[in-house]
Amino acid sequence: MEKKFSVKVNESFEFEFTQDEINALDTQKVSAYNYHMLRENRSFKAAIAKADFLNREYQVKINSNNYQVKISNELDQLIDKMGLSLSSALMVNDIKAPMPGLILDVMVKEGDEVKEGDYLLVLEAMKMENTLSAPRDGVVKAISVEKGQGVDKNQLLIEME
Repeated sequence: MEKKFSVKVNESFEFEFTQDEINALDTQKVSAYNYHMLRENRSFKAAIAKADFLNREYQVKINSNNYQVKISNELDQLIDKMGLSLSSALMVNDIKAPMPGLILDVMVKEGDEVKEGDYLLVLEAMKMENTLSAPRDGVVKAISVEKGQGVDKNQLLIEME
């Protein structure tokens, strides 16, 4: 079965792509966040300005235009189609590192009240900045990391109450 992805751009436009279509793109990586693309004999410069890896949300600049991009995989689409929500099914209290990396910034302190989606910290992994956000409304109980610290996958970063 071929993987399919749903891509929403600027909350207005929706596209569907297969893994084969993505692999067939004529794309060259220029640097960590910059790419050069060819499509229908036209040249495009693309840059990833901001990445929220966990939520698969990105800010992408193509030529001189900025776009908000949200990518959904088949599981995300199935959960949405069924009317279910992972965030309502789980009460997440521990924020753990999704991958090994370096803490670039911690945007909250112990005792801060946060709303779902508020930015908590920035993790650099694989030369990408990943902003981790609050999975729910709550209060920051403890912060286990500090700016400049290296972390391992599944290492506890923040506890919420």
